[in-house]
Amino acid sequence: MTVIRTDSAPVIDVELTPDHAARALRADARDGLLAEPKWLPPKWFYDSRGSELFEQITMLPEYYPTRAEREILIARAGEIAAQTGAHTLVELGSGSSEKTRLLLDALRAHGTLHEFVPLDVSETALREAAAALGRDYPRLSVHGVVGDFTEHLDALPGEAPRVVAFLGGTIGNLIPEERAVFFRSVRDVLEPGEWLLLGTDLVKDPDVLVRAYDDAAGVTAEFNKNVLRVLNRQLGADFDVDAFEHVAIWDAENEWIEMHLRATRAMTVMLPELGLDVSFAEGEELSTEISAKFRREGIESELAAAGFELTSWWTDSENRFALSLSRAV
Repeated sequence: MTVIRTDSAPVIDVELTPDHAARALRADARDGLLAEPKWLPPKWFYDSRGSELFEQITMLPEYYPTRAEREILIARAGEIAAQTGAHTLVELGSGSSEKTRLLLDALRAHGTLHEFVPLDVSETALREAAAALGRDYPRLSVHGVVGDFTEHLDALPGEAPRVVAFLGGTIGNLIPEERAVFFRSVRDVLEPGEWLLLGTDLVKDPDVLVRAYDDAAGVTAEFNKNVLRVLNRQLGADFDVDAFEHVAIWDAENEWIEMHLRATRAMTVMLPELGLDVSFAEGEELSTEISAKFRREGIESELAAAGFELTSWWTDSENRFALSLSRAV
């Protein structure tokens, strides 16, 4: 691990090796493209262009989760601060940490906050966010961790009591078995009485859900296809991006949205960096993301199984999205 100090005083711990992303991409591409059916993890959407596209998605009229979660945070951040009395706020997958400023402000106003610990796989994004927070909150200690929330939770610093925030509905990208491992991993690094603040998108009208992942302007389609551009650039692949169409469907049995890329013609894609030739039949689909939707009783049960007691459950005014606050027991 290396420790890097930025000019504005935040500390950044780097838990990932310099070639971590390249090795992970190669492994995921090989495993996913040789599987039946084929798949790729959604984390590979997010190069600089993918991040720009996602920011555009959050502002689309069809995409409600970001607005709904922000509405809850504006209304409830003070309650969260009062309930937790947190000395340290940890944010997993922090990105730009914009929504987290609502929590930082509330915890500072409550008089308990000493430190903010953002964790993100992107060192560049984390450095930029840490520097901005260091400027805007000069009396706040900012201690970032460049790492993966599936691997490096044990590297999280911070003075107890801590509240770990996992926002944006990202938990929905994990299948139930992965969620169980994640919740247990978070619980294992917390002391009894520390907290998990979780953002979850809720089950609702399938038409509303599908539109949120298949907008009229086609921004989500471009975001979905960006994973192919990442493989073309990073692995020398020759995907014809225009030969794939974006598909978003609601799986009622599993209560999740699935995003796919469907081949519009038969083709063979070469990935020279992996020594692979991958064939697609016309109409064959490549799975790129699931986004599970939740009901209170389900998420409460999953949290309890991992050693958490759900103490508060808040939704936006239209009951589209929920924030839950749970205490480690």
